[in-house]
Amino acid sequence: MERTLTERDRQAIWHPYTQHKNNLAPIPVVQGKGSLLFDEKGNSYIDAISSWWVSIHGHANPYIAGKIYEQALKLEHVIFTGFTHEPAVELAERLFPLLPGDFSKVFYSDNGSTAVEVAIKMAIQYWRNQEGDAGPAERAAGGAGDEAGARAAGRNGMRTRNKILAFRNAYHGDTFGAMSVSERSVFTAAFGDYLFGTLFIDTPEEGNIEALKSMIAEKAGEIACFIYEPLLQGAGGMKMYEPEMLDELLGAVQAAGILCIADEVLTGFGRTGKLFAGGWLRHKADMICLSKGLTGTTALGVTATTERIFSAFLSDDKTKTLFHGHSFTANPLACAAALASLDLLEKEECRRSLDAIAERHRTFAAKLESYPVVRNVRVLGTVIAFEVGEGRDGYINPVAGAITQESLLNGIYLRPLGNTVYIMPPYCITMEELERVYAFLLGYIARIAGPGAA
Repeated sequence: MERTLTERDRQAIWHPYTQHKNNLAPIPVVQGKGSLLFDEKGNSYIDAISSWWVSIHGHANPYIAGKIYEQALKLEHVIFTGFTHEPAVELAERLFPLLPGDFSKVFYSDNGSTAVEVAIKMAIQYWRNQEGDAGPAERAAGGAGDEAGARAAGRNGMRTRNKILAFRNAYHGDTFGAMSVSERSVFTAAFGDYLFGTLFIDTPEEGNIEALKSMIAEKAGEIACFIYEPLLQGAGGMKMYEPEMLDELLGAVQAAGILCIADEVLTGFGRTGKLFAGGWLRHKADMICLSKGLTGTTALGVTATTERIFSAFLSDDKTKTLFHGHSFTANPLACAAALASLDLLEKEECRRSLDAIAERHRTFAAKLESYPVVRNVRVLGTVIAFEVGEGRDGYINPVAGAITQESLLNGIYLRPLGNTVYIMPPYCITMEELERVYAFLLGYIARIAGPGAA
């Protein structure tokens, strides 16, 4: 008898973020269309989280697919060292006037983690490249990474900005640099001894902003860069904070000469109600990291920088080169997908969909707040999130599996972050489909809350 796709998968595949012992069998998806996923039995599921926040225009979008096909007939791939191609150049040119800041150069990679990894390396090497005429021995001492090396670097007038500032509850990816600037958590616990040290601070609010500014002023000479998820910390629990407070903090950071890296892998391309979360802010970043909604379909990462950053790497000294690259850097098919995604994003129809989703979320939020079992309901653009149930808040709270399993039985795909439930739908979702998601969650909450709870 021929084995099913699920049986073959269980024999061959190791899935991400999955404990395979006693895990539910993976659902074999054979087709996607708009906001729906279809399994091999013809069952449909509303993709209420845009397949890990990627599919902003839904699945199998014919316009994006057509552009990928056209590009595949011309050029599917070429090494990006010593070569270039039209989709890569055009995408950079299209992005610059849209991005929140004065960006002038794009470095391509292949996902959000690598976009962050590139930015961190750029920031660290930016300061190293300022070392001037330090000789090889002094340069080696400055890069030693130990206390003796740091003292030697200080004696020779070399860089002292070798620390990175980040927020608690941050998540920036799963590569080692990205993990190092992320909150120490269940995601990073197995690798703690291998991560470099990072200065972690709380997200800013009225009660702590002055203390944060004082700490930054005190340690300014040690800090190379500040990396942050603007307004919305995704995998850390969909935590939201106010643009006014972030603006005040960024002002202090930039006044101290610290480079700013905006991780907009999640928040980019309309998620927060503006094209980029940085659009809510007066102070702009020196680097911005993009992926996910960048293409809405396929793997591509962008690290955009200012001319100031790029100029620090221009030198007759070959050691000041950014020695970083990927086999699939600026893949033409991915760049074509990103250009098509931008075309759709800039249509008035998409703008109306974003506004409609945000409005429906706010109405749903008011209903959720009537249940004592629901805590901290929050909405930002097309994202709504809240905590539900009992037990410790966090990623391994078992309520996540229960909600996912029950939602699938109701033709909906939700994947809570522990007991943090969120909806982050494709922009093409119909209002009827969105109401189905709301109705399922209200029914689930009413059941666990008990009679008369609302």
